[in-house]
Amino acid sequence: MIRVLLADDQSLVRAGFKALLDAQADIEVAGEAPDGEEAVRLVRQLRPDVVLMDIRMPVLDGLAATRRITGEADLDGVKVVMLTTFELDEYVFEAIRSGASGFLVKDTEPEELLRAVRAVVAGDALLSPGVTRRLIGEFAARSKEPTAAGTLSELTEREREVMALVGIGLSNEEIARRLVVSPLTAKTHVSRTMVKLNARDRAQLVVLAYESGLVRPGWLG
Repeated sequence: MIRVLLADDQSLVRAGFKALLDAQADIEVAGEAPDGEEAVRLVRQLRPDVVLMDIRMPVLDGLAATRRITGEADLDGVKVVMLTTFELDEYVFEAIRSGASGFLVKDTEPEELLRAVRAVVAGDALLSPGVTRRLIGEFAARSKEPTAAGTLSELTEREREVMALVGIGLSNEEIARRLVVSPLTAKTHVSRTMVKLNARDRAQLVVLAYESGLVRPGWLG
């Protein structure tokens, strides 16, 4: 059973998500929070698998709450998905840099929300389909200048290649087709790269690909 915590200051939004999620046989809403401070408290108490976190909330905003959650080692298994009203929200890239596993637009289709929750738990990519490359490219361009590629020195040539493909938004299946390997092999390369770079999840790997200069905005392969 996938346990989800809903963090949004709008009760109607929480009610809508709760009705959808609780109707699934494999998902349950473990708790609800109207602000970031309560979200952090409930995450520590309930240890959900996924937090659907609104960016703009009172008391403590979603970005600050995400930093607290992802900054605690004993909450490492909790995945945070940011909820935003706009596809190109100015805080989205910063949220991913802060440890969020991805983002969803609030008016996303129900099927996409369910797919997203399951994908995050499975460790798959969750950078909203259709706008991933455009968003990452735009906000990566505004982020700090790439650091020296020395952080990638532990990677093999193939792992660098795989990381670059992750950085431009390709799934494991797409990477497998590009490199003419099996999806399992592609997934193994991605996993090993994450371990070597101490990346929390795939979203963090995307950020590192840009910040290291391995990928630059506009390189869509």
